[in-house]
This record gives sequence, structure tokens and C-alpha cells, in this order.
Amino acid sequence: MEALDVAVVTFPSAQILDVTGPLEVFSSASRLVPGAAYRTRVVSTSGGPVLASSGLSFSTTALSDVEVPVDTLVVAGGRDTGEACADEQLLGHVRRLASSARRTASVCSGAFVLAAAGLLDGRQATTHWAECRLLATAHPQVSVDGDAIYVRDGDVWTSAGVTAGIDLALALVAEDHGARAAAAVARHLVVYLRRSGGQAQFSTVLAAQAADSEPVRELLAWLPDHLTADLTVPALARRVHLSERQFSRVFKAEVGVTPGEHVEKARLEAACQLLETTGLAVDHIARTCGFGAPETMNRTFRRRLDTTPGDHRRHFGHLTGQ
Repeated sequence: MEALDVAVVTFPSAQILDVTGPLEVFSSASRLVPGAAYRTRVVSTSGGPVLASSGLSFSTTALSDVEVPVDTLVVAGGRDTGEACADEQLLGHVRRLASSARRTASVCSGAFVLAAAGLLDGRQATTHWAECRLLATAHPQVSVDGDAIYVRDGDVWTSAGVTAGIDLALALVAEDHGARAAAAVARHLVVYLRRSGGQAQFSTVLAAQAADSEPVRELLAWLPDHLTADLTVPALARRVHLSERQFSRVFKAEVGVTPGEHVEKARLEAACQLLETTGLAVDHIARTCGFGAPETMNRTFRRRLDTTPGDHRRHFGHLTGQ
């Protein structure tokens, strides 16, 4: 099989894991997956050494030396994303390569570069949780999903902060060679295999970090460990000493969804993890995650993920040899 060209675009003060995380996934896939072959290179505007924000310097190829088409274009993030977004030469090359690439992706604040190049206009996207509001404000034509680990909109993929680039790259490998291939890579790298790009990506941890007020942050941090508790609006409002109306208003403003929606996401996320990593019975998982009856969990999976708990386990439970 002919190797797939992957170009990772970077710039001075890059976040090193934004670059090396995806590179390790593609490199591991080439070694571990029969028939998989990725040819990777790191590219920058001028080429030569690039000093990452961590102080590590790495070699790059000049963007002007990269011929089209590349199969996959990945734009990394970093501390000086603002300068990268103002680099018209960089943006021009990103547009040039993206125009013929099979798919284009960004890691963390690399989404700002894609947005500055006009590649996210009219699309859904995500970035580091701390930068989602800024991305939405600076680029109102982009629909920003602040809860996502990664988002796929057509042939454009964006991911959340730093290590989420690994989740993104695993999803790209899964698209190319199937979920089992991606699982083999994830197992080798000792990381979890996230749900595939076409499925909802929930993270209650990110929501807890993004909340402004301490009571809401504490509530969100407490909630995943108490999924079988009374998590109705009245009960949650009492816990943070607010009226139901005030609590619902504050929660929606800070988290972006209603309390009920967030509770459902937290339960679904926990159920997915147990299905993927344990052999527990479905009815036990339903009770453990606060769904009560398996039928309730089944309806939630169908509505949210367009699948069933059993099918989810069959597709993604092989990390533990299911």
C-alpha cells in the first residue's frame, strides 16, 4: 500500500505535544498495523529548526518545498498562535495544501490558524477549553463546540487541547484502517481509544475546568462520582444553595447546556468508559451510571450516539480483549 503523506504545520513556540502526539500515532500505526503506511514530516514557514514552548528545538521542512497534494494536513497549536494567524505566508500555504488534501485537521489552538485561513467558515469546530470563547468571539462564522474532544465536519477535523491531538490522530487511523487498528495503536501507546469522529465526544472534566464560579466547578467535579444520586435540578440547586431558577440560569450560562443535559452527558460518558474497558453486564452499568433500567440507557445511546450499548461494546470493547 502506498504511504499516506501527513504534513504537520508548526511555528515558533509551538506546543510540542501538539506536534509529537499525532506523529507518534501515525508512526506506531505504520509499525503495528498490517498495510498501514504513513510518511510524516513537520513543516513551517521558513523551514529549519523551530523552538517549541518547552525549549526543545526540532527540525522542519519549508512549506514552500511541500508539493501538493498531501493526504492529511495537520496544524499544531502553540503559545504564539496570534503571530501565526498574522503570518500571511503561513496562511497562504495552509490554504494551498488544504485545497487538495483529503482531510485537514488542527490540534488545540491550531484551530485559530485554520479559522484565520477561512477554512472553518460555516463549520463546527473545537479547540482548547480555555480558548473556545475567544475562538467563537474572534470568528463568529465558526460554530464552536466547547465540550468536544474532537469534532469532524466533513473533511475538516479539529481537536481540543494538547493530548486531544492523540485522540484525533487515532480517529484518523480508525477512518483509514478501522477501529481495531486504532485500538492496537492505542494499546501500544497506553492511552484510551476515544469514540470515533462521527459520535458525540463528551468531557465533564473539561466542563468543570471551564466554569467560572467555584460552586459550579465544585458541583461539576463532584457529579461524576455520584451518578446514582438525586441529580434533579431541585437537588442540585440545594447543593449549591441557589434557587432552582437562579441555578438553572447560572449553570446554562457557564456550562453551555442545561443541568439535565449535562447530567445525561456525564452518565453517558461513564457508561461508554465502562463498556469499553470492563466486562460488566449492561444492566449493572446502567445502575452504576445512574440510568436505573437498561432500557433507559439504551434509549439514551440511540438518541445521543445512534447506537446501542451492546453495539458500542462490540466496536470499542476490544481494548480489554472483549
